Amino acid sequence: MAWRSPLKSDQNNRCLVKILSIQPNLVEQVHEAILLEISSGKLVPGSRIIQEQIATELGVSRQPVQQALLLLRNQGVLSDAPGRGLIVAPLDPDHIRHMYDVRAVIEGLAFRKAALNNADLAKRDGPAFITKGREAAQSGSVSELIAADMAFHHFVYSLSENLLVAPAMDAHWTYTQRVMGEVLMRDEKPRDIWDQHEALLQSIISGDGDAAEVHAREHILAAAHFIIERISTH
Repeated sequence: MAWRSPLKSDQNNRCLVKILSIQPNLVEQVHEAILLEISSGKLVPGSRIIQEQIATELGVSRQPVQQALLLLRNQGVLSDAPGRGLIVAPLDPDHIRHMYDVRAVIEGLAFRKAALNNADLAKRDGPAFITKGREAAQSGSVSELIAADMAFHHFVYSLSENLLVAPAMDAHWTYTQRVMGEVLMRDEKPRDIWDQHEALLQSIISGDGDAAEVHAREHILAAAHFIIERISTH
C-alpha cells in the first residue's frame, strides 16, 4: 500500500469540506434563479429547459444546474419533456388543492402559537412587514410581492416558536412561489392581499389563538379556491 502523507490528507479533507459548504449554497442560488424566471413569467408552461444555456447565463458549471433542475422536477415545477429533457410543468389544480389543504393545517398551528406566545412582538415588528408588502404591491414587481409574502409568513413561523413549522413548510414554498407568480401575472389584486395580511396580523396581536388559527385557515383555503378558479378559467 502506498504511503499517504497525513498532512496532504488533512489538506484534501479541508478542501472537500470547503467544496461541500459552497456547493449546496450554489445549487440553492441556481434553483432560486430558475424559479424566478418561471414565477415571473419569463419561462412559461411548456418552455423547454436548456441546461447548457442556463449554465452559461448564470456563469456556473453544469453540475449545480443539473442538481437544481432535479430539485425543481421533484418539487413539481418542471416535468419530463416528450422524448428527452425537461419543460416547465403546467399548474395542476389537484396538486394545488392538496398542498393548500396541508398549508392550512400547518399555518393554522403557526398562527395559533404566534398569538399565544408573541402577541406583543407581533404588534411591535409586524407592521413593517405589512408596509413592505404594500410597497411591493405599488411597485407591481412579481418577485418583490412573492418575497414580501414569504417574509411575512416566515415572520409568523418565528413568532410561533415551533421550530418544526418552517422546515415543514419549506417543502411547499417552491411550488407556492410558482403558483403565486402565475396568478399575480394574470389578475390578482395585490393591495387586497395586504389588507388580508394586515387582518391576519391583527388576529395574532389580539392574543386569541383560536381566532388566529381559524382566520389563517380560512385565508389559506380561500387563496386556494381563488387560484384554482383563476387557472381554470384561463
